[in-house]
Amino acid sequence: MDKKQKNGAIHQRKYKITGLFFILTIAILIFLFSVLKTISSERDMPSHNSIIHDRSFRGSIISADNYTLSSSEKTYVASIRGASIVPEKKEVFIKLFSIYSGIPTAEVRKAFKNRKGKEIQGYIALSRTINSRHAMQLKSLAYKLRKLDVFQSIKLKSGVEVLYGLDIIENGESRRFPLKDVLSPVLGYVGKKMEEGYRRPAGKKGLERNYEKYITSKKDGYFKGKRDVNSRVIHDKNSIKMLRVDGLDLHLNIPLALQRRVEMMLDSMKTKLDADEIIVGVMESNTGKVLSLASSERYDPSHITQKDIAALNPKFSEYPYESGSVMKPLSISIALEHGLVTPDKWFNTFNGRLQIGKRHWISDDDKFDALTVTDIIVHSSNVGTSQIAWRLSGQEFREGLLKFGVAKPSGLDLSRDLPGQLKKVRKLDHKLHKASTSYGYGMLITFAQLFKAYSAFNNDGLAMSPRLVNYLEDAQGRHYKLEPKVPDIQAISKKTANQMHDILLEVVKRGTGVAAQYPGLEIGGKTGTAHIAKNGRYVREYHSSFYGFANDKFGHKYTIGVLVIRAKKRYKYFASQSAVPTFKNIVKILVEQEKLIPDPEVIKKMEEDDMYKLEEVLQKTTQPSVKIPKIKKKKELVKKKTKKKVKKVKKPQIKKVLKEPSLPTTQPAPEQIQKFENIEDLF
Repeated sequence: MDKKQKNGAIHQRKYKITGLFFILTIAILIFLFSVLKTISSERDMPSHNSIIHDRSFRGSIISADNYTLSSSEKTYVASIRGASIVPEKKEVFIKLFSIYSGIPTAEVRKAFKNRKGKEIQGYIALSRTINSRHAMQLKSLAYKLRKLDVFQSIKLKSGVEVLYGLDIIENGESRRFPLKDVLSPVLGYVGKKMEEGYRRPAGKKGLERNYEKYITSKKDGYFKGKRDVNSRVIHDKNSIKMLRVDGLDLHLNIPLALQRRVEMMLDSMKTKLDADEIIVGVMESNTGKVLSLASSERYDPSHITQKDIAALNPKFSEYPYESGSVMKPLSISIALEHGLVTPDKWFNTFNGRLQIGKRHWISDDDKFDALTVTDIIVHSSNVGTSQIAWRLSGQEFREGLLKFGVAKPSGLDLSRDLPGQLKKVRKLDHKLHKASTSYGYGMLITFAQLFKAYSAFNNDGLAMSPRLVNYLEDAQGRHYKLEPKVPDIQAISKKTANQMHDILLEVVKRGTGVAAQYPGLEIGGKTGTAHIAKNGRYVREYHSSFYGFANDKFGHKYTIGVLVIRAKKRYKYFASQSAVPTFKNIVKILVEQEKLIPDPEVIKKMEEDDMYKLEEVLQKTTQPSVKIPKIKKKKELVKKKTKKKVKKVKKPQIKKVLKEPSLPTTQPAPEQIQKFENIEDLF
């Protein structure tokens, strides 16, 4: 019995030893497995490698005289933890941050409170638009604040205490317009787009939008390699550097000096005329290079407000309007081109009033029995222009206008280039529609289209697409030229262009454009005063235009356009009283900037004449004053001649009395066109 008990105890001991050995073996295996796993797995330790990002920039926009009009810079976010600031030193922090960042103290203080007015203890973004200069200053401030023990440790939920400070981190790229409203709305403005949490500018209007694919940033750079104990990347054979690729710079044809002078003049003229807006353009007639494109309605692209919304869309190519009489040179040029008229051919103008059908009349402001083709333009006769247009078929008339670029994009390199509106051939085959179109009613055309068309009269018939951008440039200084979106077009022959060129000179010599004359220069152009249509009716509001050219004997040739929208001062809505003086002011600026040089011989002769007149005045004033008795002249009796019969043809004379243009009766406003579908029944 004792032996059995002894054997059982031995077996139990064996089992226990075996169990303990098995447990120990498993424990050793688990330990070895965990060690192996730790060795083979990636440890959560700081990497020995580091990378520095070099973000690429959007290209700049630069004037012809090398001034930066638009550029990009990095932006930074300044952040802090509310609870990390020692309460007694919070006010010191706010004041110092305000000084170093340029942000008002009230705005900084407000950032520490939520919408309910309670203090924020967590993450606070004090500003997300810190520029590079302020970012550098704030980084210096952050270091100084740590030295001054402005920050305190924060105990996290895990029990770990962390000392946070003022963090300045790059967060994006912003667009700068250092000259504020200069060259707006041509430059346009930008919005924003996000790329992996990094904010980039994106063009929304104007040049910024039109050249987006060229000036937007291309590729970010970086520098990658092993880091030292101070976390700086070590430059060695194993480090990798990738250069950034910035967007291309736009170099304009517009010099800032000229543009700013023109804009200041427009501001003055807008006040003088009480106009809604004035837009002007100056272009080299033989190259299409735009030297100035300006509006009186401008804005600061960096700070767009509610009142700026109407000015955001540049009217140069986005504002189709009924242009009125400035269309007459185009219409008559087509007839000249087809050999249907000559400049000296006479037309019966029916004393300024001609009936079409039973209910419609064409009327002129100045009444003449007859006029030559030249004088039809000089005196802006609707009656004469209509009769010339009637000699063309609808097909010939429409195709002729299309050759000038009417109803087509002008090629002006802005974000939108509207084509306008021109009637179809079947309508232009009818007298009423052809007549109204010939003098600029019942059709829509933009400033840029007329600007382009008039360049043909100063460039041997070749209409040039306006070019704002001269070339694009990369970081290595290589230049790239772009072809215009719309090619230049041979609108008319050289012969016809020269004929119309001479006629437009006559308009300035003795017609509605006399106020544009400038001694020693060759000036030509055409006025247009057109009613504005509202709700299907023409109202007492006007578009006043003057398109023409200014040349000197040294080879400088410029096409100049002026559009005045709703001049409200009495009689200032006449193009001769608004658009023409504006044109003259532009010519003066071009002379001041030495873009035009008046003929020295003409100027010398004028100075000599002025000196002669001055000497006469001086001689009279230096003579002793002698009172000379007035001698009354006897009236001579002249025998009155018998009146002859009135000739049907009068010698054309300019009417000096200003009167409001008669409302156009030959064509409805664009809104009314649908109501006149059955007008063909008249014919």
